[in-house]
Amino acid sequence: MKTNLELSESLENYLETILDLEKTSKVARTKDIAAKLAIKPGSVTGALKVLGEKGLINYSPYAFITLTPEGKRIALDINHRHRTLKYFLHEILQVDVATADATACRMEHAIDPESLKKLICFVDFVRECPRTGADWLDHFSKYCRSEQVNREKCSSCLKKLPAKIEEK
Repeated sequence: MKTNLELSESLENYLETILDLEKTSKVARTKDIAAKLAIKPGSVTGALKVLGEKGLINYSPYAFITLTPEGKRIALDINHRHRTLKYFLHEILQVDVATADATACRMEHAIDPESLKKLICFVDFVRECPRTGADWLDHFSKYCRSEQVNREKCSSCLKKLPAKIEEK
């Protein structure tokens, strides 16, 4: 029954929504999907048929909806991309959480696996490298909020860097 697995952004959002509903309710219902996506229940039916035809969900009209193993694998991948992008935008770039979430939702559909891998590597580097870490992120946050860049403060931090590395 599986057909072409190319998925539009909209279909990926359906899978991610069904995954989220399964986490809380074990199954998804058309009306719950519609509510979560802020669309009319009648609009959901067509997408569910397509996902069912692709073998990604177990679907029949008026029944509960669940992800197939392949649908769950894809939904978890989409969710992983979303969480990674949201973390990067909010925790690293200091974007407010609502904007980070909305932006991550748009970006998760376009990012390629290699770019995501490099982004994860960068985030890990920022968290683990003795030249970066939490205080580095705090300084970056202050830098983002400042109206004017103070290069003298940057020079002062750079002079202290070798001592900081030796402490760790």
